[in-house]
Amino acid sequence: MGCLLLHIPAAHGENTGNSSEGGSQALSRTYEQWYTGSLVSPSGALTKKGVFAFEPYFAYSTPTGYLDSGGRERALHSGMRDISNFTLYKYAITNAISIQTTPTISYGWRRHGDTTSGAKFGDLPVDVMWRYLNADPTRYIPALSIFAGIAFPTGDYTKLGRTEDGIGTGAYTFRLALTEQSTYTLPGHHALRLRIWGTFRRALTTAHITNTSSYGTTQGFHGTARPGMYGESGFSLEYGISQKWVLALDLARDWADGASIHGHDARGALVHTVGEGSGDWMIAPAIEYNWSPRFGIIAGVTAIFAGHDTARVLSPQFAFNSVF
Repeated sequence: MGCLLLHIPAAHGENTGNSSEGGSQALSRTYEQWYTGSLVSPSGALTKKGVFAFEPYFAYSTPTGYLDSGGRERALHSGMRDISNFTLYKYAITNAISIQTTPTISYGWRRHGDTTSGAKFGDLPVDVMWRYLNADPTRYIPALSIFAGIAFPTGDYTKLGRTEDGIGTGAYTFRLALTEQSTYTLPGHHALRLRIWGTFRRALTTAHITNTSSYGTTQGFHGTARPGMYGESGFSLEYGISQKWVLALDLARDWADGASIHGHDARGALVHTVGEGSGDWMIAPAIEYNWSPRFGIIAGVTAIFAGHDTARVLSPQFAFNSVF
């Protein structure tokens, strides 16, 4: 997000949906492929009123370099590493409308330097999602969903003891996404599930900041900051080796406008800056194992392999998926 220094954990999929109640599409009445969902792709609304889904992610993220404005890789000697827990909670209000929240807790440190002051709770998003078109695999009709919500500024962002403690934006942020999900039958009766998505985020308010902050300000600064717009688009493929075992792959493109900062520094000088925009390409291979229609695990890695004005980040992660 431009000059915003906080680290967004790489585990950001919203993927519950291994049974038909969780949003999966059965290829026939006698056989149902089981999924956990890929690492990155967001899922749509649950398909049965009263169903509750719970999916905790655990990830370790480490930067391996920095991509400059021309996309050339530069050495990064002291990037921020972190361990994070990202948990999805989703509840079906009706057969087509669900509500979800995704709290994140992380702990970060530098290779040669400071650590954060303990575990940090990030901004809290709450979304309502509506599946406005039901899937019909026999007629190649996909499931289409839209979700909208707000991220609440619950993460630390101002009056920090050190920049490493910044994990929030300080702004209420509007969230919007469109998702598509379709399932196909390949030779040998193997299922292939496709997801396509696009997300958009825009700050609704400005953050009032004092001294050291997530936006890179230092002691003595007083003013405001506003994150730039940002979003993501991508697609995922999940191939059913068997009913229980699935190979998954995501490919996603992230973009972000620079954050704007306005205020005065410790000497009283006017500060008005707009950070550079950034972008990246991410790939995420993974393997899923589901021991029932309601329970499964996924393990894999997300890797940023191209982009500009962004760190290259490698993030091994795993998640446990459950639907009740």
